Amino acid sequence: MSASSAFSDEKGGSCGEPEYGHDPASGGIFSTDYKRHDDLKEMLDSNKDSLKLEAMKRIVAMIARGKNASDLFPAVVKNVACKNIEVKKLVYVYLVRYAEEQQDLALLSISTFQRGLKDPNQLIRASALRVLSSIRVTIIVPIMMLAIKEAASDMSPYVRKTAAHAIPKLHSLDPEQKDQLIEVIEKLLADKTTLVAGSVVMAFEEVCPDRIDLIHKNYRKLCNLLIDVEEWGQVVIINMLTRYARTQFLNPNINESLLEDGGEKSFYASDDEEEEEKKVEASSLAKRKPYVMDPDHRLLLRNTKPLLQSRNAAVVMAVAQLYFHLAPKAEVGVIAKALVRLMRSHSEVQYVVLQNVATMSIKRRGMFEPYLKSFYIRSTDPTQIKILKLEVLTNLANETNISTILREFQTYIKSMDKDFVAASIQAIGRCATNIGEVRDTCLNGLVQLLSNRDELVVAESVVVIKKLLQMQPEQHSDIIKHMAKLIDNIQVPMARASILWLIGEYCEHVPKIAPDVLRKMAKSFTNEEDIVKLQIINLAAKLYLTNSKQTKLLTQYVLNLAKYDQNYDIRDRARFIRQLIVPTDKSGALNKYAKKLFLALKPAPVLESPFKDRDHFQLGSLSHLLNAKASGYQELPEWPESAPDPSVRNVEIPDWSKCTSRKDRKEKKVEKPFYSDSDGESGPTESADSESDSGSGSESVSASDESASGSESEESGEETESDEEEEEKEKMKKKRVEKTKAKKPVMESAESEQSSGAEDRKRGRKTGKDRKSTSESESQSETSESEEESDDESEEESESEAEIRKKAPAKPPPKQSKKVCKKETQEMSLLDLDDFEPTPASAPVTPVQSNFSSSSLVSDLEGLSLTNTILAPTNIAQSASMKMCELLHRITGEGLAVEYCFSRQPFSPDPNMVAVQIQFTNNTSSETKNIHIEEPKLQSGMRIREFSEIELMAAGESVTVVMGIDFCDSTQAANFQLCTHTRKFFVSIQPPVGELMTPAFLTENDFKKEQGKLMGMNEISEKLTLGEKCVNEHVIVERVTATANLSRVPCGSEKECSSPPTPPHSSPVHRFAGKTVSSGCLVLATVATKEGRGAQLTVNCEKMVIGTMLVKDILQALTQ
Repeated sequence: MSASSAFSDEKGGSCGEPEYGHDPASGGIFSTDYKRHDDLKEMLDSNKDSLKLEAMKRIVAMIARGKNASDLFPAVVKNVACKNIEVKKLVYVYLVRYAEEQQDLALLSISTFQRGLKDPNQLIRASALRVLSSIRVTIIVPIMMLAIKEAASDMSPYVRKTAAHAIPKLHSLDPEQKDQLIEVIEKLLADKTTLVAGSVVMAFEEVCPDRIDLIHKNYRKLCNLLIDVEEWGQVVIINMLTRYARTQFLNPNINESLLEDGGEKSFYASDDEEEEEKKVEASSLAKRKPYVMDPDHRLLLRNTKPLLQSRNAAVVMAVAQLYFHLAPKAEVGVIAKALVRLMRSHSEVQYVVLQNVATMSIKRRGMFEPYLKSFYIRSTDPTQIKILKLEVLTNLANETNISTILREFQTYIKSMDKDFVAASIQAIGRCATNIGEVRDTCLNGLVQLLSNRDELVVAESVVVIKKLLQMQPEQHSDIIKHMAKLIDNIQVPMARASILWLIGEYCEHVPKIAPDVLRKMAKSFTNEEDIVKLQIINLAAKLYLTNSKQTKLLTQYVLNLAKYDQNYDIRDRARFIRQLIVPTDKSGALNKYAKKLFLALKPAPVLESPFKDRDHFQLGSLSHLLNAKASGYQELPEWPESAPDPSVRNVEIPDWSKCTSRKDRKEKKVEKPFYSDSDGESGPTESADSESDSGSGSESVSASDESASGSESEESGEETESDEEEEEKEKMKKKRVEKTKAKKPVMESAESEQSSGAEDRKRGRKTGKDRKSTSESESQSETSESEEESDDESEEESESEAEIRKKAPAKPPPKQSKKVCKKETQEMSLLDLDDFEPTPASAPVTPVQSNFSSSSLVSDLEGLSLTNTILAPTNIAQSASMKMCELLHRITGEGLAVEYCFSRQPFSPDPNMVAVQIQFTNNTSSETKNIHIEEPKLQSGMRIREFSEIELMAAGESVTVVMGIDFCDSTQAANFQLCTHTRKFFVSIQPPVGELMTPAFLTENDFKKEQGKLMGMNEISEKLTLGEKCVNEHVIVERVTATANLSRVPCGSEKECSSPPTPPHSSPVHRFAGKTVSSGCLVLATVATKEGRGAQLTVNCEKMVIGTMLVKDILQALTQ
């Protein structure tokens, strides 16, 4: 038998092997084949490398198939010293697998492994270290320690990476080596190669996750390397940097959290308490310093954002959790699209992503609202994914989309999946609880489900109806009667118990039916489930207290049955209730309070999401998935109250960067090699340093962001930039030819004035402002030469702009030609292009005497016409839209009448708020005092900025004030109390969708470019027939701008805009642009008129809900 098998092995086949005992995994007890691997051993012992290589390939193939090859260990380990590299590699692969099992034999070859650490081939060195760290014997710890230290200094990054992998293995074998291992980790953290970064951070997380001082110096380097690290390294680094950032930077949403804390006031408060509250409020306002994001915080957010497009779901999830935990509220929205993309992946990935989306959607609902349809349930989805999608849909439900969501839920109830149907009914109940407007609709729908044939649907509906009825029991006695009739048919214990509880709790609303239900239940008491029996006893007790004439004997009968029940809970309940409700000589004082105990008003249950409190676990972690702390989980630190010292992240600057004059710096730069490590590494780092040192507010931060990401400043002229680059090249050429001669660059007249001004400033003016700008330009110049030129140019322009503004006269000279005036207005719009706000036509424009605007940019803007004729429709719309709405009628307000309108003016204290103009009129014969706002009840994300208190209003007097409301880009009402010295009135302001926008001034080309980005789901198009009054272009523009606060986009050239009589065959197109006040999302509207009165309306907006509502409003305005 053994001979035949050996023969077959030699031939490379297995047809002659015995049928029994063939699989090595079976233990080989009954195997008659004792020399199974003899042929392999012979091949390994031969002198030919080709035979050894063939044998090793077969052995590694066996391991890959899951077969046991441990008995070949002695034969394989001999070949560690083989000179053939291919054989050696496969031997090390085998040894890594079996070194831990065959420790004694592996120890015999340890000297060979040590020799392998000196091998010229990097793969052999790495494999030797991997085998050495796989031998789990404490005796060789010193040898392993020495090997890791040597490998950490190896020339090959692959070997250094392997050293980083060996560190956690050694730490788990001997934790006493921690201090030495931390030294190695510190050395490897300074490594500049992307191959090592992920592995060393993993070792850091395993060995010393609390030593954040090791990260300080390497923070910026890790941020910059992140994009090029392998995918699993990216996940580890991002998770580590999330925790690091939570300890080193301030909360970007700190002001919002302070505002929320200050907004909560006690309703019943004495005067002293009110004064204390005012003091606390004042102190909280004092704490609210203007938040300026640390440049290093911004660096992390900016460098992780591109990874949202990664193909690896784990990387996208890691970036999403980083943004959720670290980013300002306004910037978190970018992760929604990436997470929705992951939902097209495998069901396992969907499950994890939906768990995290369900948690995010509770706090940041608006983020996922545009992607509502992505969470609709498919019939092919597994049950657990269906239930998670239901959870997300329920969290996203609000007044605007509830009708769509309820229609979806209606179809889900018809599903064959019973668990999913039960979850759908519970979701309807939660929607009804959260949104009062649809409570009755949901209740009626659930009552209709009670006649469903499926018992599970009926049972679940009963349980949900019970919870909803607790909110308004008086109005729904018919439903309680209907449910009492179902008690005979429903067999699910939970549903029967719910019906009995409802009848017992509201027995006063159904006095005739309740005793009859008790009679029926007394008959079947012994056959009921325990949960139902307990509710029968409760029902009997409540009826005994309210209607003892009819139910006294029934109650005694039920209590006697319960007294001898098998379940001790029911026996105890029966004894307790008998003593409480039936008065005897022995019954104590509690008997008097029985009615209060049983029939006390019970608070309505709050139907909350099971994901409500999960966000205290780090998103994307196993602990978050399980909702329980898993082993090895590290808590996410709280934000620090005051910012730690940012200088700890500063890296020592090389000597060449300490030169003061720009010429010296440029000379030094030219001498450096093209691929310079220090240049590539320290560029972004130093720019971030200088930003943190200069501390010039958010503007400097944003400027540095643009420079670091390689984007050029808009304000710098392209011509001057290219000229300076040519000049730089000339300098470099001259330097190569003659190093000893002094260099004088040739410049054009306009540029020479600029550069000489800049040089004068750099030689040392006395003012501190100039010194500060010089330091900024110096620090930013070290990123790259092209960025340096553009940045310096923009800074010089801004400085010269400031000087010119100082010199400019307060009022323009009385006589100026029209041509000059026009040109200068164009130059002004160029300078203030970013923060241009619509000004009234009557406001005088101060001309700016500027001599530094680039001629090319002026010529670019010559086609753009900003004359009064084009802006006229906007101005008309502004006056037309001042429609006053009633906030408080004079009868309701006891003589105080309040009206409001949306003024469409920017709200200066906070540009993200809509300005609401409120007019108070005192129609009484007496004075009204202390008019102010209290207790704003707002939806999540909404904010209110109250007007200052009106202390006194005389009889017949009218006062107008302005308040700001951030509606968070939704048409939900802002509810609050208007208070006088005597009364409080509940009022609410609900905005039309058109008032949630502010005009955006775009050229026609910009409009088309932005429209191209907002296609597909972001575009809504409708055909319409224009109304009889929409006879000309002027009326159409007036109607659109009156409906929505948009500005008309001017035509491409002045000739087109001079409105000649349009030929009959052409169809003019009217374009309007704006952006939402709260989030700044672009809203683009196009009305393309056709022959006759036909037209097509197109709205492009990232927020689909706003786009849909705006289309409806504009359609209504144009068709009237």
